[in-house]
Amino acid sequence: MAEILIQDLVKQYGETIIIDHLSLTIQHGEFFTLLGPSGCGKTTLLRMIAGFIIPDKGQLILDGEDITRLPAHKRETGMVFQDYALFPDKTVFDNVAYGLRVRKQSASVINQKVGRILDRVELGHLAKRYPAELSGGQRQRVALARALVIEPRVLLMDEPLSNLDAKLRIQMRNVIRELQQEAKITAIFVTHDQEEALSMSDRIALLRSGRIDQLDTPEGLYARPKTAYAADFIGAANLLDVRSIEAREGQSVVNLGGAHIVVDSATPAGQTKFAARPEHVSLYDEAPSGGTRVPATVLHRRYLGYKATYALKLDDGQTLNADVPSALDPQFSPESRVYLGFSAECRLVQA
Repeated sequence: MAEILIQDLVKQYGETIIIDHLSLTIQHGEFFTLLGPSGCGKTTLLRMIAGFIIPDKGQLILDGEDITRLPAHKRETGMVFQDYALFPDKTVFDNVAYGLRVRKQSASVINQKVGRILDRVELGHLAKRYPAELSGGQRQRVALARALVIEPRVLLMDEPLSNLDAKLRIQMRNVIRELQQEAKITAIFVTHDQEEALSMSDRIALLRSGRIDQLDTPEGLYARPKTAYAADFIGAANLLDVRSIEAREGQSVVNLGGAHIVVDSATPAGQTKFAARPEHVSLYDEAPSGGTRVPATVLHRRYLGYKATYALKLDDGQTLNADVPSALDPQFSPESRVYLGFSAECRLVQA
């Protein structure tokens, strides 16, 4: 078991608060992602869990044991760093075996465990090579094998895919997720990449200025953002001002550009925005009766293979984007007058 309980954690440097009274529970066996832009506190939080940084306030509890001030080497965690942190003067085998030797495992056990994990990450044939003789993806797999071979209670990963090319990143996402599920260990993954977070995670904590803006499943975070920050960071939603909002039995009717749009979300407290993802905006060349479509002008169209993206301007000056599948693209030209439909999946969010 490896359940992590974070209670009212605080970390600051001088007057700058990095982690601001953050509380969180990470379940055993969960692939949990800390997501957010640079400076939001995600790496600091990970390093506090690892034991490299001591919090100013609060507690870290692992399976009922207070580890807040326990030295890093006694926490039974495995860490994969952004730069891999491999020993350049050691072979692949010796890099992976390092943690086992520190733990004074026997030579036979080391040979067995290292051989097994290297085969699992498809590096058994490279055991005698040095890091400088490996590709970026191979070095990344060595770092992952080194973290997993010690059979940690918790696997910690700090943007481990950021130095890889796009194709290799996708491949390694699958490898990491498969290994984590096979080992049945708790994993905490730090990234600023929304696609990585959505594709790999059981749950995601979206951080903002040292606090959790939204904690949810990938599906919940994408389909049901609660704030403008979440809607924009995940999926780059269009965030629009509306003239009025009418609550109606769990739904809301918004007045946007003179049209009445029904959305499947209640009205949040305080200032609100209408969040519409580009794929939830449809384009038409005429306005039906009933006032359910919003007039707009095409600014430009960009062809992207499987879809076309339109930049549009409403009559009140607000701009937004719409994604249209290529097979359904009407190919409107710039300055064309169009009418926009919005699906009920659009949301009202806190500004």
